[in-house]
Amino acid sequence: MTARSEAPALFDECRIVHAYGELDAQTVEPLARALAEARAARHGRLFLIVDLSRVTFTDCSILTPLCAAWADCRARGGWTRLVHDHHTTNLVLRCSGLLDRFPAYASAQDAWDGRTADNGTSQRPGQPR
Repeated sequence: MTARSEAPALFDECRIVHAYGELDAQTVEPLARALAEARAARHGRLFLIVDLSRVTFTDCSILTPLCAAWADCRARGGWTRLVHDHHTTNLVLRCSGLLDRFPAYASAQDAWDGRTADNGTSQRPGQPR
Protein backbone atom coordinates (compact mmCIF):
# COMPACT_ATOMS: atom_id res chain seq x y z
CA MET A 1 0.00 0.00 0.00
CA THR A 2 1.20 3.43 -0.88
CA ALA A 3 -0.31 6.68 0.28
CA ARG A 4 0.56 10.24 -0.49
CA SER A 5 -0.91 13.61 0.36
CA GLU A 6 -1.35 16.49 -2.06
CA ALA A 7 -2.30 20.11 -1.69
CA PRO A 8 -3.68 21.06 -5.11
CA ALA A 9 -3.61 24.73 -6.05
CA LEU A 10 -7.22 24.55 -7.22
CA PHE A 11 -8.56 23.82 -3.74
CA ASP A 12 -6.87 26.10 -1.22
CA GLU A 13 -8.57 24.64 1.87
CA CYS A 14 -8.53 21.07 0.53
CA ARG A 15 -6.03 18.26 0.84
CA ILE A 16 -6.17 15.04 -1.16
CA VAL A 17 -4.75 11.75 0.08
CA HIS A 18 -4.34 8.94 -2.46
CA ALA A 19 -4.05 5.26 -1.53
CA TYR A 20 -3.14 2.31 -3.76
CA GLY A 21 -3.18 -1.48 -3.55
CA GLU A 22 -4.45 -3.48 -0.59
CA LEU A 23 -5.40 -1.92 2.74
CA ASP A 24 -5.46 -4.22 5.73
CA ALA A 25 -4.03 -4.35 9.25
CA GLN A 26 -0.52 -4.88 7.85
CA THR A 27 -0.64 -2.10 5.24
CA VAL A 28 -2.91 0.65 6.58
CA GLU A 29 -0.21 2.59 8.45
CA PRO A 30 0.96 4.67 5.44
CA LEU A 31 -2.65 5.75 4.88
CA ALA A 32 -3.07 6.64 8.56
CA ARG A 33 0.19 8.61 8.46
CA ALA A 34 -0.78 10.44 5.23
CA LEU A 35 -4.16 11.39 6.74
CA ALA A 36 -2.48 12.71 9.89
CA GLU A 37 0.09 14.67 7.85
CA ALA A 38 -2.61 16.20 5.64
CA ARG A 39 -4.49 17.37 8.73
CA ALA A 40 -1.34 18.70 10.41
CA ALA A 41 -0.31 20.64 7.29
CA ARG A 42 -3.23 23.04 7.60
CA HIS A 43 -4.60 24.88 10.60
CA GLY A 44 -8.23 25.94 10.74
CA ARG A 45 -10.94 24.67 8.44
CA LEU A 46 -9.96 21.66 6.35
CA PHE A 47 -11.62 19.74 3.56
CA LEU A 48 -10.05 16.31 3.07
CA ILE A 49 -10.60 14.06 0.06
CA VAL A 50 -9.39 10.47 0.42
CA ASP A 51 -9.00 8.87 -3.00
CA LEU A 52 -9.38 5.10 -2.65
CA SER A 53 -10.21 4.53 -6.33
CA ARG A 54 -6.99 2.55 -6.87
CA VAL A 55 -7.38 0.41 -3.75
CA THR A 56 -7.93 -3.22 -4.77
CA PHE A 57 -8.93 -4.58 -1.35
CA THR A 58 -9.71 -3.21 2.07
CA ASP A 59 -10.87 -4.47 5.42
CA CYS A 60 -12.11 -2.70 8.54
CA SER A 61 -8.62 -1.45 9.40
CA ILE A 62 -9.32 1.68 7.36
CA LEU A 63 -12.14 2.71 9.69
CA THR A 64 -10.07 4.04 12.59
CA PRO A 65 -7.91 6.45 10.55
CA LEU A 66 -10.87 7.53 8.39
CA CYS A 67 -13.08 8.20 11.42
CA ALA A 68 -10.25 10.11 13.15
CA ALA A 69 -9.84 12.28 10.05
CA TRP A 70 -13.60 12.79 9.79
CA ALA A 71 -13.89 13.85 13.45
CA ASP A 72 -10.93 16.24 13.20
CA CYS A 73 -12.11 17.86 9.96
CA ARG A 74 -15.68 18.18 11.22
CA ALA A 75 -14.50 19.78 14.49
CA ARG A 76 -12.59 22.31 12.38
CA GLY A 77 -15.64 23.20 10.27
CA GLY A 78 -14.69 21.01 7.30
CA TRP A 79 -15.36 17.51 6.05
CA THR A 80 -13.78 14.26 4.87
CA ARG A 81 -15.04 12.64 1.66
CA LEU A 82 -14.06 9.37 -0.01
CA VAL A 83 -13.54 8.64 -3.68
CA HIS A 84 -14.14 4.93 -4.11
CA ASP A 85 -15.82 2.48 -6.42
CA HIS A 86 -14.61 -0.89 -5.17
CA HIS A 87 -17.21 -3.28 -3.78
CA THR A 88 -15.11 -4.26 -0.73
CA THR A 89 -14.74 -0.63 0.34
CA ASN A 90 -18.48 -0.17 -0.01
CA LEU A 91 -19.13 -3.41 1.89
CA VAL A 92 -16.83 -2.42 4.79
CA LEU A 93 -18.50 0.97 5.09
CA ARG A 94 -22.01 -0.46 4.83
CA CYS A 95 -21.40 -3.26 7.36
CA SER A 96 -19.88 -0.80 9.83
CA GLY A 97 -22.83 1.56 9.49
CA LEU A 98 -20.61 4.31 8.04
CA LEU A 99 -21.87 4.45 4.46
CA ASP A 100 -23.96 7.54 5.30
CA ARG A 101 -20.85 9.22 6.75
CA PHE A 102 -18.67 8.15 3.81
CA PRO A 103 -20.76 7.90 0.64
CA ALA A 104 -18.94 7.19 -2.61
CA TYR A 105 -17.76 10.01 -4.84
CA ALA A 106 -16.63 9.19 -8.39
CA SER A 107 -13.75 11.69 -8.49
CA ALA A 108 -11.99 14.34 -6.43
CA GLN A 109 -13.88 17.04 -8.34
CA ASP A 110 -17.20 15.34 -7.53
CA ALA A 111 -16.15 15.09 -3.87
CA TRP A 112 -15.28 18.79 -3.82
CA ASP A 113 -18.63 19.62 -5.46
CA GLY A 114 -20.47 17.31 -3.03
CA ARG A 115 -21.87 15.21 -5.89
CA THR A 116 -22.16 11.62 -4.65
CA ALA A 117 -21.75 8.73 -7.07
CA ASP A 118 -24.98 7.01 -6.05
CA ASN A 119 -27.42 9.79 -6.80
CA GLY A 120 -25.49 12.69 -8.28
CA THR A 121 -26.87 15.11 -5.70
CA SER A 122 -24.75 18.10 -4.89
CA GLN A 123 -23.81 19.92 -1.71
CA ARG A 124 -21.93 23.16 -1.38
CA PRO A 125 -18.17 22.58 -0.83
CA GLY A 126 -18.25 24.11 2.66
CA GLN A 127 -21.20 22.04 3.80
CA PRO A 128 -20.22 19.17 6.16
CA ARG A 129 -21.39 15.66 5.47
